[in-house]
Amino acid sequence: MKEIKTKLLVIGAGPGGYICAIRAGQLGIDTVVIEAGKPGGTCLNVGCIPSKALIHAAEEFDKVAHLSGENALGISTAKPSIDLAQTMEWKDGIVSRLNSGVAGLLKKHRVKTVEGWAKFRDGKTVEVATPTGPQIIRAEYVVIATGSKPVELPFLPFGDKVISSTEALSLTEVPEKLAVVGGGYIGLELGIAYAKLGAKVTVVEAAKSILPQYDKDLVRPVVKRLSSLGIKVMTKAKAKGLSTKGNALLVENSAGTDVKVAADKILVTVGRKPVTEGWGLEEIDLRMDGPFIHINDKCQTSMRGTFAIGDVTGEPMLAHRAMAQGEMVAEIIAGEKRTWDKVCIPAVCFTDPEIVTAGLSPAEAKALGHDIKTDLFPFQANGRAMSAQREEGFVRIVARADNHLVLGIQAVGAGVSEMSAGFALALEMGARLEDIAGTIHAHPTQSEAFQEAALKTLGHALHI
Repeated sequence: MKEIKTKLLVIGAGPGGYICAIRAGQLGIDTVVIEAGKPGGTCLNVGCIPSKALIHAAEEFDKVAHLSGENALGISTAKPSIDLAQTMEWKDGIVSRLNSGVAGLLKKHRVKTVEGWAKFRDGKTVEVATPTGPQIIRAEYVVIATGSKPVELPFLPFGDKVISSTEALSLTEVPEKLAVVGGGYIGLELGIAYAKLGAKVTVVEAAKSILPQYDKDLVRPVVKRLSSLGIKVMTKAKAKGLSTKGNALLVENSAGTDVKVAADKILVTVGRKPVTEGWGLEEIDLRMDGPFIHINDKCQTSMRGTFAIGDVTGEPMLAHRAMAQGEMVAEIIAGEKRTWDKVCIPAVCFTDPEIVTAGLSPAEAKALGHDIKTDLFPFQANGRAMSAQREEGFVRIVARADNHLVLGIQAVGAGVSEMSAGFALALEMGARLEDIAGTIHAHPTQSEAFQEAALKTLGHALHI
């Protein structure tokens, strides 16, 4: 049996794992990364990247569809059609390019990649089932970056008509009727995309509102858009399984009555769970936080020399959190003094319109005992948004009432995901309302709403 000895072993080449390995390579650390699939993990292969490609295609299709009739722009086109198989081929091409890019970066920084499934023998040794046979790897440090996978409902097991987000991103035909179980960000992102492509979509959500993790002000524009797209939303409703004939989803509605929702495909998006099974967790006896691996502020686990990063360590399950953790861990192993002291991890919901949250919401700030000042500036008063027909939504700022320190920033609107970096930077730099209000924002841009939100919170907005 082949054996490799290395200083650092990274299990999983998703966003956290490959960033950790690349940074370690840059720092001169002898590094091996193990990946059972393609480099990039869920995010690159069957998550963030392909879903945004599908969302983009759906947006373009929807734009053209609206130009086939009367419109304010005076542009007319023929009614569009879509070859979804070709769209998916284009999406796969993007994924392939990024796969090659990650593999190239790992090689550039002298990281050895081993293809296969790793299983711990002990805290410093793993056995990898590779295509050419078993391989033993011994390491001084181990980073667990095994990620997460979709939660499967026992009464709606994946297969045939019941699909996860992975299968939803590889369909070659637009389903005539699509039922989405779960009104969180994944279900709504994909549900909206398929509605734009022509599917009749029904969303079934057990909570009293879709996107329950966001406050109602942020969700309201999304609800309005769902209605305009013809998407039916059932809240306080519970999916129960397939109908006897298998052509419908059985749902208990808010009145407690069982109804059938006709569906060619049923997309189940009720959350994700950490991948903690199948790689010998029982052999190393790590401390757990429920289903997640317990870590401290350096991403160290309860076992010396073993770290864990990304989705396997808990919420928020975001690729950019995993990336930042991976970079930090590599530098800690290299001897640098690092600790997790981030003020915020921005989150983006790529619905239509998009939602961005960074830092504390008004309710969260009040719950922590802060006396706050908060206000919002609507895109309806922003020249760039108006001229681009992107008037729905707003930017909102939450600040301390005494010294005006910014505690949180939220936005909802078309394209607001691209404003998230500015929001996070303001929070990390300890900006006050006056700092944002006093920064010249280019005109005409949507970002001016950020400045105006600060001015309005101070009590003297200029354009409203």
